Amino acid sequence: MRRVNALAADVEYSSDRPTGYGAGFVELGPGLGASGVGVSVCELPPGQSSYPYHYEYGNEEWLIVVAGRPTLRHPEGEDELEPGDVVLFPIGPEGAHKLTNTSDAPARVLFLSTKHRPGVAVYPDSDKIGLWPEDERDEIMVRREGVDYWDGER
Repeated sequence: MRRVNALAADVEYSSDRPTGYGAGFVELGPGLGASGVGVSVCELPPGQSSYPYHYEYGNEEWLIVVAGRPTLRHPEGEDELEPGDVVLFPIGPEGAHKLTNTSDAPARVLFLSTKHRPGVAVYPDSDKIGLWPEDERDEIMVRREGVDYWDGER
C-alpha cells in the first residue's frame, strides 16, 4: 500500500510565480502511482492565490479544504470555505474558479483533477486560452483574439 499524508506533505514554493500567487505545491499522484487522476496539496499563505480565475475543457477538478478558510471565487460570486468543504468544478464555464486566502492564517487544500489530454483552460479575466496536448513541446498560451481559419494557408 502506498500512502501520503496531505497534512504533513512538504510543499515547494517557486520563486517564478508572480506577486499574489505565492502558493506552495506538491503533487501527490506520482508518489501514489496515480496515472488518471492528479492530486496536489496547495498551501496558501495569507493574501495569496493558487491560480488565476479559469475553467477547463476536458478535465474535471475538485477542491477539498484541509485547513484554513480560503475564499473561492466562482461564477455566482465568492464564498469563504472551511476545513472539510468539498467543491466540484465541472467542465466548462460553470466550473470557473479562483482560490485566494483572504484570512490571516495559512490555508491548505487538495486539488484533484482528471488528467485527460489534450487539456484546455480558459482565463476569462486576461482573455487567454492554454492548450496542453500529449507532447509538451506543443503546449501554448495564447490570447483569445485568434486568427482567421485560413490565415497563413496557401
